[in-house]
This record gives sequence, C-alpha cells and structure tokens, in this order.
Amino acid sequence: MTKPAKTSNLADHTIDRLDVAPRFTDHDAVRLNRMFRGSSTEEMLEAVIKDSLAGDVAAVSSFGAESAVLLHLLARIDQNLPVLFLDTGKHFDETLAYRDALVERIGLTHLIVLTPDEAELAAKDESGLRWSYDPDGCCAIRKVKPLAKALIDYDASFTGRKAFQSSTRASLPRFEIDTSDAQGRLKINPLIDWSADDIAAYFEKHELPRHPLVAQGYPSIGCAPCTNKVAEGEDARSGRWAGWDKTECGIHKPGEEPFL
Repeated sequence: MTKPAKTSNLADHTIDRLDVAPRFTDHDAVRLNRMFRGSSTEEMLEAVIKDSLAGDVAAVSSFGAESAVLLHLLARIDQNLPVLFLDTGKHFDETLAYRDALVERIGLTHLIVLTPDEAELAAKDESGLRWSYDPDGCCAIRKVKPLAKALIDYDASFTGRKAFQSSTRASLPRFEIDTSDAQGRLKINPLIDWSADDIAAYFEKHELPRHPLVAQGYPSIGCAPCTNKVAEGEDARSGRWAGWDKTECGIHKPGEEPFL
C-alpha cells in the first residue's frame, strides 16, 4: 500500500506528495499561477528552485535561438540544475557547437544528453529519412520517447516557450500540468510572458552569445532537415516543418493546455 510521504499546504511552499513522487493536479497549477501573479521571473524561479516548490526539477533545452536566456537565469540560481538536451542525430553542427560553448560560458555543470533508442531507430527509421514522409513519427522516436523516459526521474520541467513565438503558445500560463504524463508532472514556462524585445535586451545586458544560425535567418531552430529560414514579418516558428500541418514536435501538445 502506498503511504503518503509529506502533506502540507501549498501556501507553505510545498504540495501534497506521495512516496514515489509529488503528484500535481490542475488545481495545484492554478494556485501556483495565482501565487506568482505579479512576481518577476527571477523571483518565481528562485522560489521554485530553492524552496523545492515543484520537487525535483530539470530544464529541457534545445540550445536553440533563445535558449541562452532561460539557461542563464537558471544557472544564476543553481548551476547544477539538470539540463536535458535531446541529441536527435539530426541537429545542425552549429547547434552542437553552440551547446558546448554555452555550457562553458554559463557554467552549467549537469548537462544530460538524451539519445534515441538504437534498436527502435534500426527498426523504424533504418534509412534515417522518416522525417521526409512521417515527421510526427520521426519526432516520436527521436524526441518524445527519449524525453518521456528521462522525465520519469523528475517532478517538473522548465521549458523555454514564449507566447510571441506562435499562436499555439499565445495563451499558455506559467504553470501547467504536462498532458503527456499521467502522474501529474508540472510543466513550467518561466518566459511565457517575455516579449522578443525582452529577450534581446537580456542577451545584450548579459553579453550572451547568439546561436550562429540566427543571423542567417533562422529565428527558431530544430533539426536540420525540418528547419527552414523565415522571411521578415513571418511567425518565428513558421520555418519549422514548413509544408506540413505540424507546429510542435510532440513534446508540447497544442490545444491541450488546461489553464488558458
């Protein structure tokens, strides 16, 4: 029989939890959003990390166009916070080089590189071309499944999503329940209300290096075969899976966010 490990009030900066892992509900996410209404991103992050409001937390980072901002904010609080990076085998060489340079520049000490299951790749994407005829299936093998496996060890995850990036992210809250997880894992979006100008100002203030592909016309950067340049004035993510009815890799499911 499962026994409760800790039970206390959210206002005391803890949440009901079981001996296996904290279990969060829609109500918990609503209360967290209310608790930090009006708080700065830095204040929220410090409370969540230092007071363990969300249990064991990891950041999920693509080391893409704007990733440096969230990673820098987190590193200022805890440089040893786990950072999960999905090495799909399809990244731009520039992304892998940028990842390594940024880790050193910011001083991150707990980078965890996730890779697809080799047996599944051999069985379902032997040619390596699944992206060209089934991008959803390719993302499932190379991103969704490896991340889901890794996140079993965590109670919550930080993402770098921002409302201005696309219409599917325009109404996201800071705290939500991860709809891909039946155990009630929290998904935390610290930068959801940051504007493009906010991001640019932070890069400049802290002299953070930009991903080298940004200057070449890539405002949103994923796997090389599925990322195109974006024309001025277009949606920042319009270059992702261009020509397909697809806006997310599957890690973040549009239309299933409960706290709009």
